Amino acid sequence: MKLYTRTGDDGTTGLYGGGRISKTSLRINSIGDIDELNAAIGVARSHAGRDSLDVTLGKMQNWLFDLGSELASPDGTKSREIVITDGHVQALEQSIDVLTESLPPLKAFIVPGGCPLAAHLHLARCICRRAERTVIELSCEEEVRIEVRLFLNRLSDWLFVAARTANVAHDVMDTEWRYSGEL
Repeated sequence: MKLYTRTGDDGTTGLYGGGRISKTSLRINSIGDIDELNAAIGVARSHAGRDSLDVTLGKMQNWLFDLGSELASPDGTKSREIVITDGHVQALEQSIDVLTESLPPLKAFIVPGGCPLAAHLHLARCICRRAERTVIELSCEEEVRIEVRLFLNRLSDWLFVAARTANVAHDVMDTEWRYSGEL
């Protein structure tokens, strides 16, 4: 099987279950942002080594593929699948709670960075926030289940806590933002 099909040369792409839409649609932009987030998590994982976060990050990458398949299956298609559930949101919340227990309390905004793993997790968090905004914009025009939006919101929170966790594990202090007023 060849990788290229030429079916997208006209500026459209296929949806799971049939149908074609413009590559510039909000649905495809949402799927693209989810794909970019997944790739950013993959880059973070390349810095994780045997870090305890690696297994969870791998699970999240699979969840993001599940989410992409759900977004590629809008209502009305014959293959509509619901794959992101409240259980995913709860799992993220429980993991956030567990990770937060071993972190110093937040007293200021954190400047993204630190060890390479943390820096890439912060970048993934920013991409996740963009994906969330794109999915919310899509939900203004088409149905998107609330669980999808909640999942992305919690995932960005989890990525923030994971970045802080990575810094602690690598003995790197988070940098707190301080207003400098300097030029």
